[in-house]
Amino acid sequence: MANLKEIKRKIGSVKNTAKTTNAMKLVSSAKLKRAEELAKRSKVYAAKLTELLNEIAARMQNVNVDGLDNVYFKPVANPTKVDIVFITADKGLCGGFNAQTIKRVNQLLEGFKADDVKVRLRAIGRKGIDYFKFNKIELNDAIIGLSAAPTYKEAAEFISDVAEGYVNGQTDKIILVHNGYVNMITQEVREDQVLPVDASKLDLSQVSTSELEIEPEDDDTLLDALVKRYVEYSMYYALIDSLAAEHSARMQAMDAATKNAKEMVKDLTVQYNKARQEAITTELIEIISGMESMK
Repeated sequence: MANLKEIKRKIGSVKNTAKTTNAMKLVSSAKLKRAEELAKRSKVYAAKLTELLNEIAARMQNVNVDGLDNVYFKPVANPTKVDIVFITADKGLCGGFNAQTIKRVNQLLEGFKADDVKVRLRAIGRKGIDYFKFNKIELNDAIIGLSAAPTYKEAAEFISDVAEGYVNGQTDKIILVHNGYVNMITQEVREDQVLPVDASKLDLSQVSTSELEIEPEDDDTLLDALVKRYVEYSMYYALIDSLAAEHSARMQAMDAATKNAKEMVKDLTVQYNKARQEAITTELIEIISGMESMK
């Protein structure tokens, strides 16, 4: 039977761990509420931006006989160069949150490799960066800090550089991968094609009947500006969505860890009581034996 002092030390250690994990759960819960509210507001803005982009694109498609003619909307049938932008957390202790994103990126890498497509990885978040560096996989970009505290300016600067490579013909497609927030107990890995803009996600069947008035010669300029803002905001929203999912995953992981710690304390307490009872019984037997030997 284990030493009583050793068991007591373990009980104290596990109780301290439970206090820490419970505190982390409460912190993540508070941060999740703020991130969730920000994500909801951002989603409303993104919807309006998409609606305006849809209107201008539909107008141009109806004006041009050959359909929509814009560099941001021209998909390549057989891409040879692809950029994958993926987001992970800077910190751990959030269950399989980071592993799910990394797994999806690896699946994409294998698929493109089989098709002989050159892939450039652009990583945001320490956990993903550390994983691919450890496995000696080259990263074209490695940014730490942005996933923990996303700002629109930094997100726009980052994705603008990537989009410029698409416009210049350095890449045929840009894919964004992140683990997104569904609800407080569910996260979902999301894979979005940033560029070229997926026209199937837009309703280009008819021109909007809104009161927006634009000169025909300004359509191209406006569409380019809207696409750039659309791409920038897609990056920013993905960062916010990922942050909310990270807090959600950490809250769940810390809740499970706290419950496991409490169960462990119960088991150790039972073990401690058994050891204590055994020690008392042994001591009584020794006393009785000694008294019997003196008769």
